[in-house]
Formats: sequence, structure tokens, C-alpha cells
Amino acid sequence: MDRITKLTSEKPVIIFSKSSCCMCHTIKTLFNGFGVNPNVHELDEIPGGREVEQALLRIGCNPSVPAVFIGGELVGGANEVMSLHLSRSLIPMLKKAGALWV
Repeated sequence: MDRITKLTSEKPVIIFSKSSCCMCHTIKTLFNGFGVNPNVHELDEIPGGREVEQALLRIGCNPSVPAVFIGGELVGGANEVMSLHLSRSLIPMLKKAGALWV
């Protein structure tokens, strides 16, 4: 959990992902399309990724990936991010966190 807290405080947008996950790819593509440069942690490619995945499950990320943090706060997974996008709440949230200036 301490590792997640440290990682999520480093940049405005953090995505915990797996390189083979299609929903992770979709969420990364969405953010990149906005011009946001998220800090992506591929849990299947980093040392200790399995432990991070277990910690994400413990804090309520189910499924564990994608797990999106904006401004250090857990937003959720693909469903939550897409709901925010469709309700036009995602862009203001990204601006407030300093991830977008447009």
C-alpha cells in the first residue's frame, strides 16, 4: 500500500495496467488522445507487480487493472473512467489535477 501511495503522488495521472489487457489499452489510448501523458505502471513487467496488484484489489479495484489515479485519488477502473468521460466530468478533473492545460 505504501508503494501505491508513493507512486500515485509522483504525477497527476497514474495508470496501473497490464500489457495484455485490452481495457487497459483503451484507457491509455483515451488519456493519450486528450494529450495527457499518464505515468503507466505495467504490473506484468515491473518487479513486485504482483504485490501491487494484490494491494489494488485490497483497496477496492476489482478487477485490479486498469486502476486510474488522478491527483493522487483513486478514480477506479475502465467503467468509472468511461462514466466520467461520458458525463463530461473527466476533462475538468484532469485540468484540476494539472494533467491538462487546454
